[in-house]
Amino acid sequence: MALKITLKPLEKIIIAGAVITNGKDKTNLMIANKVPVLRQKDIMTEKSANTPCRRIYLVIQLMYIDRKNIKTYHNNYWQLVRELISAAPSTLNLIDAISGKILADQYYKALKLTQKLIEYEQEVLKSV
Repeated sequence: MALKITLKPLEKIIIAGAVITNGKDKTNLMIANKVPVLRQKDIMTEKSANTPCRRIYLVIQLMYIDRKNIKTYHNNYWQLVRELISAAPSTLNLIDAISGKILADQYYKALKLTQKLIEYEQEVLKSV
């Protein structure tokens, strides 16, 4: 079954590593095969990866869209995870769930779980 995506005017999307910017009009795309797809709202830039959990999201995003460097990204991920758990043990359950998705090659699902980790991080930072 094809993935149908409707892009807003000037919206960006990453498809199989290619960054695509939509034109002035709304566009419908049908993606017939299984490739990494990230909409603009789900794309994390290096500049916006300014907290530990956002850096974890960024490295998972890179695992998802740049498979040829996956070993490097995995090493970076596990280092970031060790640091986060050391600083905030309360994140362990979410990290376990995210890591399970990564080990099962389900990077998009790992990204979605990491969004919950980022929300948790924001709550913790507000209460400090």
